[in-house]
Amino acid sequence: MKVLVAGATGALGKELVPRLIAAGHEVFAMIRSESNKARAAQLGAVPVIADALDRAQVEAAVRQAAPEVIVNQLTAIGHVDTRHFDRSFAATNRLRIEGTDNLLAAARATGVRRFVAQSNGAFTYTRTGGPVKTEQDPLDRAPIGQMAPMIAAIEHLENAVLGAAWTEGIVLRYGAFYGPGTSMAPGSEQLEMIRKRKFPVVGDGGGVWSFVHIADAAEATVAAVENGGRGIYNIVDDDPAPVAEWLPELAAMLGAKKPMRVPRFIGRLAAGQAGVVLMTELRGASNAKAKRELGWHPTHPTWRQGFRVVP
Repeated sequence: MKVLVAGATGALGKELVPRLIAAGHEVFAMIRSESNKARAAQLGAVPVIADALDRAQVEAAVRQAAPEVIVNQLTAIGHVDTRHFDRSFAATNRLRIEGTDNLLAAARATGVRRFVAQSNGAFTYTRTGGPVKTEQDPLDRAPIGQMAPMIAAIEHLENAVLGAAWTEGIVLRYGAFYGPGTSMAPGSEQLEMIRKRKFPVVGDGGGVWSFVHIADAAEATVAAVENGGRGIYNIVDDDPAPVAEWLPELAAMLGAKKPMRVPRFIGRLAAGQAGVVLMTELRGASNAKAKRELGWHPTHPTWRQGFRVVP
C-alpha cells in the first residue's frame, strides 16, 4: 500500500518508516522543510513537504502522495517540565487539533481509506476506579488545570478521527515511550536524573504507569496500518506498574542508589501539581484488545526486561 506518515522523522516515525518499507509498503514522509529531505530519504521514504498547520500545503502534499493510508504521528514534545506541563505540550496540542483536522480534510478530499493517529494512553485515563483501564474507560473528566489542555487536544483528535465516517479511523493510545530517541534513552536527561538520585518517589508512588518500547510501538502501528479496524487500541506492554515499583528497579539497573521518597507537598513544590499526579494518581492500561484484534504482541512484554537494554 501507499502510506503517508506525518511526523516521520520523530522518535516513533524513525522506527516506523523502515518497518513499513520492509513490509512492502511505499512510504511517503510529510516533512516541514527542505532541510529534512535527507533525513526522510535515509529512512527510505519519499519526502513531501508541508507545514502541518497550513491546510493548503497539507492537501497539496497528500494529493502528491495519493496514499491509501495516512499515519498521523505529529508531535513536538521536547523536555517536559512538569511545573509548566501546559507549556511543554502547547505545540503538540496545536498539532493534535489543527494538524489532525488538516490531515483529515486532505484525506477526505483525496479518498484515503484508512487513517491511523497517535494518541496517549499513558497520562490521560480517568484517575478513579481500578488501576488498569481498557479502551472503554473514559479519559480524565476532571483533569488538573495544567493537564486540561493536553486532555482536550487528545479528545479532539480522537473524536475527529473516529467520527470520520468516510474513512476507517484508528486511534492508538501509546503508553510511555522508552528506548532510542525517547526521553528514556541512554544518556537522556530523565535517566541521568534517576542515576543522580534527583528523581524521587513522591507520596506513596501509587501512580500506575504503562510503558511501551518504541520499537514495539512501531510494530503495533504497522499492524494497525495493515489489519486495524475502526476504533481505539491501547499500545502498552503487559506490565502496568506503580512508580514505587518501577522507579527503584530502574535505578538499580542504572547502578544508582534507591530513589529518595518525599511527601506530596514537597513533590508539589519541586515538580508542580502535574508531577504529583504523575507520581501518585495515574492509571495504567490493558493491551488485551490490541493483542486480540491487531495480532500484536510486544517483543518487550515487560518494562523489567526492556529497561535492561536501555542503560
